[in-house]
Amino acid sequence: MADKKQASSEKTVVTRIKATEPTPSAKKQKKKTDTKKVRQVRTTEERPTKNPIVNFWRYVKGAWQELRQVHWPTRQATWSMTGAVLAFSAIFAALILLLDAGFQLLFEQILK
Repeated sequence: MADKKQASSEKTVVTRIKATEPTPSAKKQKKKTDTKKVRQVRTTEERPTKNPIVNFWRYVKGAWQELRQVHWPTRQATWSMTGAVLAFSAIFAALILLLDAGFQLLFEQILK
């Protein structure tokens, strides 16, 4: 029985992957996507200008593109998160009030 465990543990190979190292499949994908990204950046890259109106328009355009990429929560998720924030705020407010009342009693006892 012990021989089987040793034999199976000898066959097991553990490879540790660090967060900074891409996996082998990611390396292949990275090579494919890197050339596309470089091409996209070069084609969409615009020269900086001193015209404030053009710069403002580019800012608005970029901000709108970023907003379109945002994953907005549903109405139900929004209400549940709002409820959680209100509940935790009430709990911490009560905790602070209790601590304040406790310290006030303690200082009154010390000063008497």
